Amino acid sequence: MTTAEYVSEAEKDYLAQLERAGNRFESRAAQREKTRRTIERRGVLYADEPDRIKKRLARLNADWSLATSIERLPTEPLASTGSTLPLTPESFGTDVLGLERLMGRNNLIGVAFLEGGHLAARSIGRVTVRAPAGVHHGTGFMVSPSLLMTNNHVLRSPEEAGRAVISFNFQAGLDGVPLVPVTFALEPQRFFETDRDLDFTVVAVADVSQRGERLADFNWLPLDGTQGKVILGEFVNIIQHPNGEPKQLALRENQIIDLLDRFAHYETDTAPGSSGSPVFNDQWEVVALHHSAVPKTDGDGRPLALDGTVWRPGMGEHRLAWKANEGVRISRVLQALSRRTLTGDAARLRDELFQSADTPRPAEGAPHTTAAATAASAGAARPPAADGFAPSPPNGLARSAPGAVVGLTVPLRITVGVSLPTPEQPAGGQPGAGMPSIGAAVVLPSPFPSAGRMDGDSAAGAAERDLQAALRNLRLGERRAYYDRNADRAARDAYYASVDDRADGDALRRALTELLRETHERRPSYAPSRLVYPWVDLHPDRLLRSVYSGKTFTAEELIRADATAGAARLKGLQEFLLRESTAGSAELAAELDALEASLPFNCEHVVPQSWFAKREPMRGDLHHLFACEPKCNSFRGNIPYTDFPGFGEAVRPECGMREKTGFEPEHSRGAVARATLYFLLRYPKTVGDTPQEFPEERLPVLLDWHDSEPVTEYESHRNAAIAEIQGNRNPLIDHPDWARSIDFSGVWP
Repeated sequence: MTTAEYVSEAEKDYLAQLERAGNRFESRAAQREKTRRTIERRGVLYADEPDRIKKRLARLNADWSLATSIERLPTEPLASTGSTLPLTPESFGTDVLGLERLMGRNNLIGVAFLEGGHLAARSIGRVTVRAPAGVHHGTGFMVSPSLLMTNNHVLRSPEEAGRAVISFNFQAGLDGVPLVPVTFALEPQRFFETDRDLDFTVVAVADVSQRGERLADFNWLPLDGTQGKVILGEFVNIIQHPNGEPKQLALRENQIIDLLDRFAHYETDTAPGSSGSPVFNDQWEVVALHHSAVPKTDGDGRPLALDGTVWRPGMGEHRLAWKANEGVRISRVLQALSRRTLTGDAARLRDELFQSADTPRPAEGAPHTTAAATAASAGAARPPAADGFAPSPPNGLARSAPGAVVGLTVPLRITVGVSLPTPEQPAGGQPGAGMPSIGAAVVLPSPFPSAGRMDGDSAAGAAERDLQAALRNLRLGERRAYYDRNADRAARDAYYASVDDRADGDALRRALTELLRETHERRPSYAPSRLVYPWVDLHPDRLLRSVYSGKTFTAEELIRADATAGAARLKGLQEFLLRESTAGSAELAAELDALEASLPFNCEHVVPQSWFAKREPMRGDLHHLFACEPKCNSFRGNIPYTDFPGFGEAVRPECGMREKTGFEPEHSRGAVARATLYFLLRYPKTVGDTPQEFPEERLPVLLDWHDSEPVTEYESHRNAAIAEIQGNRNPLIDHPDWARSIDFSGVWP
């Protein structure tokens, strides 16, 4: 790309950036069109990768069941609640309105959203760079108490940063009168890191302004590198200083239309973003660093101005004719920063950036302490059952997705970041075996779906919020028909339309395995009180029955019991961290196993968790999760199923019969057989590689139980409910006659 007039190095860099952004945009045209069609036809919850959608819902503390309930209801909100859900106002919080907003069903949102945006805007300022060739502007924002982030093409070098300042409050007040800007010098000698490819610069800012004001009064925006902050089709917000003008807000005008590995594309009919601006989701979490417009070009590839002439840098970004905006995904910026080798004060400042989300430090004497406290309360203390769409305060607590990350801050100020392995089922059919890296991270199973980042004794509060979420799902289920046979038959026929049941047994097995894997679109983490008890495992009388003993429970009974166990587990973990502050990953994992064993949930994995090392998605796969009181769960242990021809030496309480080599349930043999056969098809070569796991010679036991106990309405309901949540079905329930046609020999290691 060329221009006939002299341009500065900064302007050359920006021209090159425009060209690269345009090339990336053009190369993704087909994918964007596919995304647009999906959003128009099915909605935002179907446009992105299933795992990313799952993490987005998890980050919002919402279940797929809640999303689909909203999806089936009218789009006009009820006058009494402002929501399309027919629930009383006290039965839901801002999470319901927020989920409807995400799905384009309702534009209402809690008023705390405004306070969160106000606080976020305080951390954003105009960057002014003075150079011999003139002055240029950009936007920047504080990402720690000392560090500012902007684009590389705004601040390319320490020398350039040394001639730059950041001005906050460059905006109009409520009365329309301009506020007095507060200007701080930049201090690249203390910290300066930049990356031309990712187009970011992070630089230190002076603690005190030219007139003595404190930088601490303007707070900062914590950055979070975990997934789940935004998905395709979602709208984002940009606070900016376009062309160096006073601060402005593009509120929910930009829609995410493409997510690349390192970049995000978002577009609107109104205005482009400004270089160096933060791009926010509706929780005021930073999802991207805005860095470029995608320009309209002439036949020679030159960017065009709004009047159709060739655009020149001196015209300013606001005169550029553009197609879309491009931002750098904030997770990639953090990843790049974490890999830099730094020492001394620079290392300390970089670490402060990563810790700021976990260690909130509100500014003493900040002029908006009341609003800060309100927003912090809205963001850090989750409303009943969900995180909702209350804003994340700029100096508030970062949120964690269930099953993904949990941070615990105990009175000793020990903070533990916890990551879970979530192996994907590869094409070959064998789950990935990788364990999470250990460093700042320790393996933690996810019995606390909404624990988030907590201080002190908040275990009871987390359990109460999960309890309310589960009870809401139970109320939603009460309003639904238990099982629609005709609709389920139509769904079944469509699901298996591509399967040739006349193929040989091995081909049929492989076809079913591939179908189950491809359609397993949503993968809920293991949290039985959210999905298993309220809806999936209900019998026609709307009661739960222990899968082995047949003992009857109400759903609320087991939901409350699991909430109590979850709170006790978390309290035990906090006490362990207090006692063993230097414990390593092995000690922590052992303590977690002990807590789970002593405080079990009322749920049985018919394929024991130990056989697949508690990995996801196997652990949370609803097809093999059943209500079961701990007594029977413990009695069975991880012993494989078998069939006892007589009493012999078998122990036979109400749960079933057991010897060292096998266990036979007293009830539900057909159901557990079909669930186990599903698992073997869905996760081939995962279990059966040790004598303690299900050996191949016991396959006839499952097939005999399958034949002797036909599919019931209860199992058909389970299958339909799980298909709605996960996307895949159990072929042994839908087509019982296939059991003897499938060649299962290929599922064992």
